[in-house]
Amino acid sequence: MTFIDLLLFCLIPFLFIFLIKFKKTRKNPISSNTKIPKSYPIIGSYFSILANQEQRIQWISDIILSTPKLTFTLIRPLNFHTIFTANPSNVQHILKTNFSVYQKGHNSNSTLADFLSNGIFNVDGDIWKYQRQVASHEFNTKSLRKFVESVVDIEVSERLVPILANAAAEKKVVDIQDILQRFAFDNICKIAFGYDPEYLLPNLPEAEFAVAFEDCVRLSSERFILPFPLIWKIKRVFGIGSEKKLRIAVEKVREFAKKLVREKQRELNEKSSLDSADLLSRFLSTGHSDEDFVVDIVISFILAGRDTTSAALTWFFWLISKNPEAESEILKEIGEKEEDVLMRYDEVKNMMYTHASLCESMRFYPPVPMDSKEAVKDDVLPDGTFVKKGMRVTYHPYAMGRSEEIWGEDWAEFKPERWLNKDEMTGNWMFVGKDAFTYPVFQAGPRVCLGKEMAFLQMKRVVAGVLQRFKVVPVAEKGVEPMFISYLTAKMKGGFPVTIEERM
Repeated sequence: MTFIDLLLFCLIPFLFIFLIKFKKTRKNPISSNTKIPKSYPIIGSYFSILANQEQRIQWISDIILSTPKLTFTLIRPLNFHTIFTANPSNVQHILKTNFSVYQKGHNSNSTLADFLSNGIFNVDGDIWKYQRQVASHEFNTKSLRKFVESVVDIEVSERLVPILANAAAEKKVVDIQDILQRFAFDNICKIAFGYDPEYLLPNLPEAEFAVAFEDCVRLSSERFILPFPLIWKIKRVFGIGSEKKLRIAVEKVREFAKKLVREKQRELNEKSSLDSADLLSRFLSTGHSDEDFVVDIVISFILAGRDTTSAALTWFFWLISKNPEAESEILKEIGEKEEDVLMRYDEVKNMMYTHASLCESMRFYPPVPMDSKEAVKDDVLPDGTFVKKGMRVTYHPYAMGRSEEIWGEDWAEFKPERWLNKDEMTGNWMFVGKDAFTYPVFQAGPRVCLGKEMAFLQMKRVVAGVLQRFKVVPVAEKGVEPMFISYLTAKMKGGFPVTIEERM
């Protein structure tokens, strides 16, 4: 516990005594039908926030789902209000209809500025528009898709599958979450920088860049969950504790990225063109030579590609292990493809049941379980909730995936068929997508995820490559469910220990 944390802890008893004096005169803010926590003067719902810090995603989800409008306001210390919602009408209003009113905002920008600087995921306005335009052009090229295919294929066939085969042969327990994170990190670094960190090797090495990047994500996200932002800002000024660790990690990541940019730029100056198809080479080849701009945007895409697909796949393999009927359907679909399924884009693209299973998995466990915006002026949400200028509004995909109002009485069932229709003539599955504001796993509106198709391509290739040869068996006792936690993206607390069995 740091000095600042200790000081705040010591103040709590005095605040509590102060609050008791007001208790009898205050109206109870909890309705009999909701789970909205009590709020007190000065500290708001601090005690409830502190008690539920680790499981805050589930806690907030439970509160949202207990309210009639799927919306509530959480009062933080010093009277800071945050609106949480799982109402699709509100989500559409925030992400599309009134997009200009709901920005990343100063709080998010300043909290992530040391790590992401002016990258696409941490800016608004003209800077965001320009980066979005540049990135959108590159993501829509067929050559990038082909490059991604080749990178993923090599990583699956030459690294992922051999490591799992060795685990099966030696009958040893492996953390598949760690393996998938390493797989995703290698992939996205090759795609973004043209650099191979060799993080997914048989000895599971500690790659300096990967470790520093993980520290940046964890320590930056921990700033958001502190009761008072002033805590991390003071620690940052004095360079102590977690802020000292974050500064060191950020320096390592940014210096390494700048080194790669300079090497690519030098190569470009010597050759006048670059043979590589990675994003960095593409940006430099089209005249984007500002070092900070290129580093910011590429680091942002590493963040987007590193944790999201690995998180989705981790929870997918856990859900599939609990639903053998769905696993059988996926195996049937894989078996209907050619043996070189991992080498053909169209084959993978048409794996409809697998696609539906991934969507269903992300309904329960979205890689980004909640996302916040800041109102730049007063507004009113479609459900009548008043939003004051400067207030944060958070939409909650995790809660939305558990809403009976949205998904029906069978919402708790893992049911890929809810995403499918069967062609009566051919008997083939046809995928039926959901409204993006009902299922905002890839965001929606102007900020909708550019890498959505790339993510599904990568995930389906991994699923095909792994399940075609192996059965993934959780080590945890039957009935014991892993804990869903979240930094900037979701994780399974403590990893996902499994054994790997070769299929006969």
